[in-house]
Amino acid sequence: MIRDRTALANRIQKLAESANIKLGQVASDALGVSAKLMLRALSTGETVAEKISNLARRSMKRKKPELRRAVTGRITAAHRSILADMLDQYEVIESAVRRVEQKIHQEVESSPDPFIQEAVKLLDSIPAIAETVAQIIVSEIGVDMSRFPTHKHLSSWAGMCPGNNESAGKQKSGKRTKGSKYLRAALVQAGWAASHQKGTYLAAKYRRLVKRMGKKKAVVAIGHSVLVIIYNILKEKAS
Repeated sequence: MIRDRTALANRIQKLAESANIKLGQVASDALGVSAKLMLRALSTGETVAEKISNLARRSMKRKKPELRRAVTGRITAAHRSILADMLDQYEVIESAVRRVEQKIHQEVESSPDPFIQEAVKLLDSIPAIAETVAQIIVSEIGVDMSRFPTHKHLSSWAGMCPGNNESAGKQKSGKRTKGSKYLRAALVQAGWAASHQKGTYLAAKYRRLVKRMGKKKAVVAIGHSVLVIIYNILKEKAS
């Protein structure tokens, strides 16, 4: 659902830009509360930039001059019709995501294993991990780390341990195993989050790695480091 929402958000932004509406260049979230209100106004036929910019909420109010320029485009009747349909679809997906998130919270809180809820909170306390990411990780690897003799076994199982293997003078493949696509996506997301932080061990490590392996590989490496941290936290807490 989140992937569908992201894809639809990208389509909405692309449509807006085709009408020379540049909200994405002013708003940090191109489909945040303020942006959605303004896009909805545009879809219903509002053309006065002053009125549209007045829909800004909270911190976006300080950007009214930029917003007036951003919403002054060449939007046609066809643009408005398609934009309205896309916004309706976006709201449906958003509602569905909220229902699923609520269900996940209920599952965590009602788990017969009391450590499940504690584990989610512990992982959520790691700077690079948000609550949703913590829930995904716990759902994929569980909380019993005794199944993995070392963090290397968990990393290999998760498909986050490429390595440089050499045997009898022959270089083996350094490709990652497939692992769980949901777990891998969550760890990569944590890696990206860590790369944007300041003053943390993971952020410093990312800056060192990115110089020699590029952004994507560096983020995966940080995702692996996050998984090692998770393994040690869960193993120590459960022991």
